[in-house]
Amino acid sequence: MTSHAIAGALISVDPFGDRSRGGSGSAFLVLAAFVVSFMAIRTSARLTRHVSWWPGAVRTGDIHIHHLVWGIFLMMLSGFLAFATTPGAPWWHLIAIGFGVGAGFTMDEFALWVHLEDVYWEQQGRRSVDAAIIAVAFAGLVVLGTTPFGLDDPASITETAVVVCVVLALALVCFMKGRILLGVLGLFVPVFAIAGAVRLARPTSPWARRRYTAGRLARAHARFDADRPAARWGRRLADALVGAPTDREVRPPAREDPPAP
Repeated sequence: MTSHAIAGALISVDPFGDRSRGGSGSAFLVLAAFVVSFMAIRTSARLTRHVSWWPGAVRTGDIHIHHLVWGIFLMMLSGFLAFATTPGAPWWHLIAIGFGVGAGFTMDEFALWVHLEDVYWEQQGRRSVDAAIIAVAFAGLVVLGTTPFGLDDPASITETAVVVCVVLALALVCFMKGRILLGVLGLFVPVFAIAGAVRLARPTSPWARRRYTAGRLARAHARFDADRPAARWGRRLADALVGAPTDREVRPPAREDPPAP
């Protein structure tokens, strides 16, 4: 074999195989890039918090440019290129990876979307981690090729419509009960939606606030007590993986000026 043939064979190697194509293959690249970038940016934030020499956040004057901004720009660029061009390998790989990285950066500051303030290291900031777990679970089911609503076999239009309606209703009950992860998983594997729909709701959920009696609400508070052993171990594991939140500083109330004489 000539040197030109060897070089051509090496260049034509596709390290991702069938996963470079559209569908679940592209979803795999997006998911992998999402997980790696989320953990990388979270690690960088933890180093910024505790290591003085780490370069840390990007600032322009007194303004902290959150990595949420870079993530949004990267997703917009990747999405535009995906729609505007028809690239082959390896460019399609790079676009999918770029979108995943942008999504990881953006989801790491999900709590900023909700609160519109920097609560990254506060207890509310844990919503970013919860949202990332749900996103990974959803994308993982897509990558595995799981059929939505558990419809693995073809059925009549009526049967399909009934199944879809039932699963959506169960998932909605999960969401109303604050069982978001079970609701998302239930859209693909209905047994999770059934489990979430019949289990006790979180005490702060709309379902518990509107439908529970005082006794049942007390049961919900006991079930989701932050001091129960399972919750404590969960917090320790989360603190080890993504960093412990810092309590919001308690400031004394502003002193009012005395009235003018």
